[in-house]
Amino acid sequence: MRAIVASPRMLAALDLAERVARTSATVLVQGESGSGKELIARALHHLSLRASRPWVDISCGALPEHLIESELFGYERGAFSGADSAKPGLFELANTGTLFLDEIGELEPRMQVKLLRVLDGMPYYRLGGTKKITVDVRVLTATNVDLEVAVSEGRFRRDLYHRLSQMTLRVPPLRERPEDTQALALHFLSLHDPSVHMSAEALEALVYHSWPGNVRELRNVITRAAILARNGVILSSDLELPVRLQSIPPRTPVEIGSSSQAGAANHPAAHGAILDGLERETIMRVLDETHGHRQRAADLLGISRRTLSRKLRQYRLEEEPSEMLVNGHKWSHDRELPGKTA
Repeated sequence: MRAIVASPRMLAALDLAERVARTSATVLVQGESGSGKELIARALHHLSLRASRPWVDISCGALPEHLIESELFGYERGAFSGADSAKPGLFELANTGTLFLDEIGELEPRMQVKLLRVLDGMPYYRLGGTKKITVDVRVLTATNVDLEVAVSEGRFRRDLYHRLSQMTLRVPPLRERPEDTQALALHFLSLHDPSVHMSAEALEALVYHSWPGNVRELRNVITRAAILARNGVILSSDLELPVRLQSIPPRTPVEIGSSSQAGAANHPAAHGAILDGLERETIMRVLDETHGHRQRAADLLGISRRTLSRKLRQYRLEEEPSEMLVNGHKWSHDRELPGKTA
């Protein structure tokens, strides 16, 4: 098993997984869709005493209730229409090994009861069977659903939740792991086309995107960019990622020394000033990346050139009435940098 991991948070998650792996505890892996929950689950199996035994996985959200039951517990010949022969369930196939139940939050209530009984060591019947089956299986589960909320809303059994979460591992989303973003991007690029390379600007641009689709979205973006790249180099424009204010990395908070200062910081006017500052900073950074090319900057910002011009006039009036500095050059809002065309 190969994991592409560079961020401290993900390395810490894998370190915890290594410590948990050699126990017999059931583990609940939580995280956003596409963040790498299965990677952690496979690491738990790979590092466990069951590593040489079967690994079996299934998505609980991919099948309707009657099929998930037959998949998990198997069935005998004639149990239902079309059951022409007996079939062992996934619990039997995973005997002495690991069974990974992805999207456990999608499991129907009746199946939750049956799963709880098996986890408590109770034997079970195949569908249509008369012989009880006992298995030795370590169960790992994963979900992008907040199961505590699901329990409070009555959608998930409290006793099953506690049985599954003897140990809980949380996988941070990709937006909180910028080091992994770049490492994974280079890995996906090498898989798609080793002859294509990424520019430094493109690698930096990856860090500023929020990645709501996490690793799956990143892989799609890199694959598309590799196809669009010219001369074997991916530019930031090839990524086709809009620059958004919410994607700016968080800054170290300023310490507030008094309650009056704290009240001022929480005032709506203060919030507006902070947002204006973030917006201005984003515009200046993108202009810096495009060397003052307004149309390219507007495209990256996801706004029209007219809106960009209005924003530039707004911030010139407020902070720099005559000109701005871009890459150490003086630049006026009504013209491009010397040698540049609009």
